[in-house]
Amino acid sequence: MQELPTIQPNFAPELAPEEIAALSEEIRALADARNAVILAHNYQLPEIQDVAGYLGDSLGLSRTAATTEAEVIVFCGVHFMAETASILSPEKKVLIPDLEAGCSLADSITVDQLRDWKAKHPGAIVVMYVNTSAAVKAETDYCVTSSNAVSVVEHIWREHGDDTEILFGPDMWLGAFVERETGLLDEPERRARFHIWDGECHVHAGIRPEDIDRTRAEHPEAEFLIHPECGCSTQAMEYVAAGDVDTTGVHMLSTSGMQNYVEEHPEGEFIVATENGMLYPLQQAAPKANLIEANRMAFCKYMKMITLPKLRDSLAEMKFEVSVAPEIAERAKVPIERMVAIG
Repeated sequence: MQELPTIQPNFAPELAPEEIAALSEEIRALADARNAVILAHNYQLPEIQDVAGYLGDSLGLSRTAATTEAEVIVFCGVHFMAETASILSPEKKVLIPDLEAGCSLADSITVDQLRDWKAKHPGAIVVMYVNTSAAVKAETDYCVTSSNAVSVVEHIWREHGDDTEILFGPDMWLGAFVERETGLLDEPERRARFHIWDGECHVHAGIRPEDIDRTRAEHPEAEFLIHPECGCSTQAMEYVAAGDVDTTGVHMLSTSGMQNYVEEHPEGEFIVATENGMLYPLQQAAPKANLIEANRMAFCKYMKMITLPKLRDSLAEMKFEVSVAPEIAERAKVPIERMVAIG
């Protein structure tokens, strides 16, 4: 199996169980004292997931950030997620335990590149995956998740006409999936007005159909679960849609959908196509299930940069605040709210 690019920092040293227990207790006490809510993405380390007040995907975390009554939001995820929380709750203090926790997909397009792209296609509607910086969102008309990208693009055509030009990015795999699911491959003229940015999430950059086929051949009785709301699964989604991967036993399920499904089949065998941190909450939901990574190298070290000591220090010192300039936040909030509203 091809290994993925190792462009991220190294893992932090593993903590002993007694260290995890002591730090977790200290963090919970600090969160109570600071009136803080800890939000954690599904890809975080297990001990971070366990101490969080809310665990979820980008969309769920965004909704929680927008509605929480806590005075402080500590975001255990990557930088663009903390920016999104700041945009949605500008009156709150938003912290991230490590400012270097970035996202290769978000970094694959800069605001200057987007402005240049827009200048070449005046009047085009810009649709950007939520995995982008606040500055890019400020130049965007609609943000999307993997699960609603198709419906958003179809909404744009209904509202603005089939001849509308769309700039879609930065995930080229999600763009290809949208092309296929909306029937653009059979409509050359309309497809020519749908432009896709050449970006991707490095975590799945090395995954190929043959990798998935090999894993499924090794586990012929296993069902294949793809999480469509996670950026790291969009390449697998496109392989399925293109027919490069056998669709037998394939399920595209949200986080809660995955958990519900394995809970309903608690002794089943499942190949999970997304960042491998997702296997922890699934195993918690169904301890007897046999869970297999679609690719054992599908882990994001940026997500794993946040540790319990860093989380404790961030809360104790109220450090590493993430804020967005008001003029950018005001513009970036529009496409985010559209994403949250569409669901």
